[in-house]
Amino acid sequence: MPGPDHDPLNRWQNISVRRTELACPAHSLKMMAKAAASEADEVIFDLEDGCALSQKVEARKALIEALNSLDFKGKIRAFRPNGIRTKFFYRDLIEVVESAGANIDVMVLPKVQEASDVLFADLLLTQIEQNVGLAVGRIRLEALIESAKGVLHAEQIAASTPRLASLIFGVADYGGDIGSREPVREQFALYHYPKAKTVAAARAAGIDVIDSITLQFRDLEQCERDAREAARMGFDGKWAIHPDQVPVINRVFTPTPEELTRAREILELYRKADAESGVGAIVYNNEMVDGANLHIELRKLAIARKTDPKF
Repeated sequence: MPGPDHDPLNRWQNISVRRTELACPAHSLKMMAKAAASEADEVIFDLEDGCALSQKVEARKALIEALNSLDFKGKIRAFRPNGIRTKFFYRDLIEVVESAGANIDVMVLPKVQEASDVLFADLLLTQIEQNVGLAVGRIRLEALIESAKGVLHAEQIAASTPRLASLIFGVADYGGDIGSREPVREQFALYHYPKAKTVAAARAAGIDVIDSITLQFRDLEQCERDAREAARMGFDGKWAIHPDQVPVINRVFTPTPEELTRAREILELYRKADAESGVGAIVYNNEMVDGANLHIELRKLAIARKTDPKF
């Protein structure tokens, strides 16, 4: 019988929690400090859409300073370079990772269209890590799916490299790419297919999946509705573009006490059934539960552990 360190039901201790990914422009040290002090699970300092063309090169210096000096209080530390098809990409990676790589957990890769985009970024990151003495593969990748081509290639993108930690659906760029005529409120009605495809591709590859922004960023009720729909659809969390959105999204993606009780009871019943009779399916409150359901319950425990130090 496996010991506790090898018990698959203890895997929740190694699950990354990404209820909220808060993005802010990398040219503003003040905004990055505010993001680092927020309640977000991950902060993304943005050299791409968050920076005007005239600021992109200079913003690297502010980004490096922020990564090397701010207290992130245990958050996942990420940055988004410009797209791989721009003239800025390779210098974004080289300058930022060589100067602050020890304080970077994730690089968010924008406008990913196919698996080769991810592999190119992976190889360049590997060379930089080797050059500066960082552990190869320590800096993970998250891929933004925000075009028709990206959606159609989502499965290959998700399975492209072990360095990939998640897929993120990007509604604003996707809407522009397909010719949407206006910012939409009903994302889940109009964009159900690309969202569902992104979720399925991520789950098939065993990685996280994050939903897009709420374009009406001052409308917190809309943000909450979008977050609840994202949670129902299977997303692990949601992208935020304003600190006020973070508590709303966190609340939606944080399990209630009743959900935690359910998770504990299901996992204990499953463990007991396996140990005593080798049964791989159990009945919980007249509901059939098997191994396929366990990841959901394990993630609830991972979130509880992050939000409650006493858990």
